[in-house]
Amino acid sequence: MQVIDRRKALSIPPLWRLAFRPFFLAGSIFAMLAIPLWVAAWTGLWPGFQPTGGWLAWHRHEMLFGFAMAIVAGFLLTAGQTWTGQPGVSGNKLAALTGVWLLGRLGWLLGAPIGLLVAADLLFLLGVTGLMARMLWVVRQKRNYPIIAVLALMTGADVLVLCGVALGDDGLQRRGVLAGLWLVAALMAIIGGRVIPFFTQRGLGRSEAVKPWVWLDVALLIGTGLIAVLYAAGVALQQNRLIGLLFLAIAVGHLLRLVRWYDNGIWRVPLLWSLHLAMLWLVVAATGLALWNGGLLDGSSPSLHALSVGSMSGLILAMIARVTLGHTGRALQLPTGIVGAFVLFNLGAASRVFLSSQWPVTGLWLAAICWAAAFALYAWRYAPMLVTARVDGHPG
Repeated sequence: MQVIDRRKALSIPPLWRLAFRPFFLAGSIFAMLAIPLWVAAWTGLWPGFQPTGGWLAWHRHEMLFGFAMAIVAGFLLTAGQTWTGQPGVSGNKLAALTGVWLLGRLGWLLGAPIGLLVAADLLFLLGVTGLMARMLWVVRQKRNYPIIAVLALMTGADVLVLCGVALGDDGLQRRGVLAGLWLVAALMAIIGGRVIPFFTQRGLGRSEAVKPWVWLDVALLIGTGLIAVLYAAGVALQQNRLIGLLFLAIAVGHLLRLVRWYDNGIWRVPLLWSLHLAMLWLVVAATGLALWNGGLLDGSSPSLHALSVGSMSGLILAMIARVTLGHTGRALQLPTGIVGAFVLFNLGAASRVFLSSQWPVTGLWLAAICWAAAFALYAWRYAPMLVTARVDGHPG
């Protein structure tokens, strides 16, 4: 709150004061609409127009590089101000960055030329990476440099997808999307490892947070990054027992962290159990992929959706529900309906992972309805907070 001039900060319209505001709002609304649209298209209920690259390419790309990266941008560019004491992006620059993101989303959906999508996507990702890197570099905050490396690699993964769309190469698209998905998992390993023990300690009034095992955190980051590289190279697209062992090690590592963080009291606090469940979905995903690589499961799709839906998107919903309260000056008390959103979301994730293989249409529609309802509840309850000034009168 003391990083920038108070009078100047308060002259900015509230929506553009910090990055979490437009990106959490736009990302949640996009998520609410995109999944039902995808399932409608997949089940033949949507008219015949096609987005750029077709519906499957749109779904793969947009849920990762559209929805997830909007939330990542909002979170990191807001947290970066707290971490470094440097002013975060705001005002016209933030509006322009949001506009570039929106241009990309509309372009993909409306079938824009691939050249426009390349320009919009890369400008957005490079803009986020550059803004974050500048804040960290000014204060030489080396502890967070790995975040910049992950963001840079995300840009490379997007380039793979864009090349795949331009060339009509489905394999190249899959390589880029799955590499990007595991790069997001690497970010989750970094950020989750820091905030979940801290939030648990604060939320339950414990005397101190569980101290991290640095060797485990580093091993998980390296292992997850290696998985992303193997997907980018196309190696992990095929079953491989050695890669299965790597997935198993990642599952065991994350489960060990969850056991260390666990406290029976989390079940009294939805802002906590929602975070812990999201990381548990990551264990489910890595375990499933270990079993698939070992020839014990028929397909990898349910496990990949345990990561993309249950873990990545579950952590997103839990984090934006908490971060929005804190950064708008409110007490950490969930608005009416948000506990229901957490429950609906996890039911939908379970439907996508465990039901849709046996009952595709029913399972997917149930998952889509639960997903859309969860993000609609967030947008309904939190949009007024995101577009108005902090309740305590401070900037931000």
